[in-house]
Order: sequence, then C-alpha cells, then structure tokens
Amino acid sequence: MQYQEIKTSDVPLPLLLEADPSEASINTYLKDSWCFAAIYGGRVVGVCVATLKDEGIAEIVNVSVYPDFQQKGIGSDMLRFALAQLATKNVKRVELGTGTFGYQLTYYQRLGFRVDAVVKDYFIEHYPKPIFEHGIQHQDMLRLYRDL
Repeated sequence: MQYQEIKTSDVPLPLLLEADPSEASINTYLKDSWCFAAIYGGRVVGVCVATLKDEGIAEIVNVSVYPDFQQKGIGSDMLRFALAQLATKNVKRVELGTGTFGYQLTYYQRLGFRVDAVVKDYFIEHYPKPIFEHGIQHQDMLRLYRDL
C-alpha cells in the first residue's frame, strides 16, 4: 500500500460517495481541498479529504475506503499519513464531523480525536434523504478535534 497526496481530479467519485451520499455536498468541498490517498496496484482505494477552515485549522470532510479494502488498517494508516501531511502545511488543529454512533466514532477516537460539540439535527437538515446505519437514522452530528 502506498500513501500520497493526489489531485482532487484523481479522486474517484464512487469512493467519495461511500462516505458522503450527497454528490452536491461533495462538490461544495472537493475543489479547494487536499486529498490524501491509499493506492494499491495503481488504483486509489481510499481517500482522506481535508479543507483549510481557518488559519492553522483544517477540517476533514471525507474519509473513505472501498468496502473490499476495509477492516485491514488502510483507513487508519491513511488518516495517520494525512495528519502528518497536514502538520507540514502549518495545520495545528484538525476538526471533523461524524454521526453520534457507529464504527466511525470509535475509529476517530482510536486515532486521538475528542468530542468538541454536538450539532443537533445536522443530518436531517443537510441531507435530502435519511441516512441509516444499523437500522438507526443519523440525526445529530458530533464535532471532533485533534491537536497536532
């Protein structure tokens, strides 16, 4: 597995849709982002997309690994790589939003992210279709952060 920064135009849309079901949402953040990828056999199999939110603060807006490559540590290694690369870009704090339950929350917490705030009804108000995980509808967003 190889990890590297890639151009936004090299990120496959189906991969981004694995983590964010809204193509409209993806289009709002992709253009002005940094993209860090996991590449296997010349194919992008995972991506971490981050944007500059404020001076010294980046926001991770999409982390995704194709299902065939999940549960192999690729996402964790890719995120560690992305965090190291963001530190070289004078980023001091990284923030992100995720659902209030499920695998994603524990994934980020294992990598040192901490809960900062809760945004009530975020997934209801910002997505045209309900998002379900394990039969439960996502409603609120947890805002997480990690200092670099």
